[in-house]
Amino acid sequence: MQKDIYVVGLMVDERGTKAPDVQQVITRFGSSILCRNGIPSPSRERGIITLTMEATANEYQKMEQELKSLHGVTIDCIHFSQPESFQVCETN
Repeated sequence: MQKDIYVVGLMVDERGTKAPDVQQVITRFGSSILCRNGIPSPSRERGIITLTMEATANEYQKMEQELKSLHGVTIDCIHFSQPESFQVCETN
């Protein structure tokens, strides 16, 4: 199965109470996550998490469904197909 790259953005309302539920879902899909970045400012009610994943479409869709089922979680994604053809930089 082809694995593609997904850059996933999460907005978590009521961050203080929702973060453990979000973390449980992210942990279940941890083997597909290449990078995670979060803004955990305690003075804000919202939290922002970005994930970069290498996953099959099915793996991504399962994670997306679980996250969307959580009240107060908004998710959006950029999907890059065929990552094996990507070139980050070229040397001369």
